[in-house]
Amino acid sequence: MKTRKIKDGISWLGAVDWDRRLFDALIPLPDGTTYNAYLVEGSEKVALLDTVDPPMAEHLLAQLEDVDKIDYIISHHAEQDHSGSIGHVLEKYPQAKVVVTPKARGMLMDHLGIAEEAFITVEDGEVLSLGNRTLKFLHTPWVHWPETMVTYLEEDRILFSCDFFGSHIATSDLFLTDEGRVYEAAKRYFAEIMMPFRSFIVKNLAKLEPYEISMIAPSHGQIYQQPAFIMDAWKEWASGQPKNLVVLPYVSMHGSTQLMVDYLVQALVENGVRVEPFNLTVTDIGKLAIALVDAGTIVVGTPTVLAGPHPVAAYGTFLANALRPGARYVSIIGSYGWGGKTVETLAGMIPNLKAEVLEPVLCKGKPGKDTYEALDELARTIAARHREGGFE
Repeated sequence: MKTRKIKDGISWLGAVDWDRRLFDALIPLPDGTTYNAYLVEGSEKVALLDTVDPPMAEHLLAQLEDVDKIDYIISHHAEQDHSGSIGHVLEKYPQAKVVVTPKARGMLMDHLGIAEEAFITVEDGEVLSLGNRTLKFLHTPWVHWPETMVTYLEEDRILFSCDFFGSHIATSDLFLTDEGRVYEAAKRYFAEIMMPFRSFIVKNLAKLEPYEISMIAPSHGQIYQQPAFIMDAWKEWASGQPKNLVVLPYVSMHGSTQLMVDYLVQALVENGVRVEPFNLTVTDIGKLAIALVDAGTIVVGTPTVLAGPHPVAAYGTFLANALRPGARYVSIIGSYGWGGKTVETLAGMIPNLKAEVLEPVLCKGKPGKDTYEALDELARTIAARHREGGFE
């Protein structure tokens, strides 16, 4: 794709990765992604903001073919999808300086082998003049690595936000067009990447409040010409306020746990609680992550395998612990053949969840009357807790 004009002297460069379906060998990308870089031309200096993932470097270099000089390469984040092609750009523009936070310098030296003398480090709030345009650098630690920053273009009021406000979505549209599609992609992005850092997100959102922002240009996804759309969404997601929702990841081997899941879903609905079950053998973990953003309660459903939880259920539990959702309550339901330590094992896997453990419901073999009564009681308890917490 060719360079695309955002406004006079400001252009999008980068690549649209239509076919990528997995990120970090973990995160599903059902809609592909983009690697956005931006060229800002001042009356005296020229800056390239971020690069692209190394397999897409040729696309960036082709877009730079008619660019005579680059004085600065701004690296907001040391991960390869943003900074991995810096070496290629430096080969074309050896006089360029790589502008980074102090923490990012060492990381890029380690990860990419960039020479120390190639860097300029900037402190939080420091500015860099391009002549008639001024770049202001704001450190945004843990969005989502410790070295991250964003750039505010003062005269044009554009925030180049890197992973902040991003979304994995491949599209030929430069600017936001389909709000519903992008909202879901952005929430998936937040859930999978940013949710563990909610407290830092809140602080960094507050840090942006003094700035008049007319446009947000992230490093993944489309450009926001109405910044409030995405900023308000992030404020809600980062707040950690649970909703009246039970997220129920589960796996069933011989049907007993499935019967319990189906019964609990209906019991929760009858008690006025929304519920989203996820069969872990077929589910998209990104969809599970999205639901966890709003979960008031998490219930894990699992049969017992070799005296412990099914490995797939353990994986789902480990994922929830890693993402650190704001759920206030957790519980476990499932079936066993002769005994085991399913509850103890799963409970020990969620130290990051600051949640109350509600009485688990386990049965031997196929569930019967007593089990269904216990599931009814669990549903009533969850509904009461949600009402007490004011979950909407």
